Amino acid sequence: MESILANTKLIAHCGLYCGACRSYIKGKCPGCINNAKATWCKVRSCCRQNGYSSCADCITRSNPMECKFFNNLIARMFGLIFRSDRSACISMIKEKGYQSFAEYMAANGWQTIKK
Repeated sequence: MESILANTKLIAHCGLYCGACRSYIKGKCPGCINNAKATWCKVRSCCRQNGYSSCADCITRSNPMECKFFNNLIARMFGLIFRSDRSACISMIKEKGYQSFAEYMAANGWQTIKK
């Protein structure tokens, strides 16, 4: 398996770390930021419209769980099935910064912080 690099450009708008995603590592996905086909993602659309790197930069809501784009039915089901805590990812980005988050996720080989 290829090594997982710490790269802030591989942090998805919702806080997932694409650098540790199997599809990204296998070259089957460009990562959420560069995926032009991800027009369905409301979080991505919102962040791009507002010039945010991620929900961590949002000035409207301090807690992403209050956002209808971030915390919708599909996102809750995704979190339940994959034990993913994207809000913990966003909190870590806010607390430690993008570079520290990317380094932490890459070092652990995680795409998300687990619930």
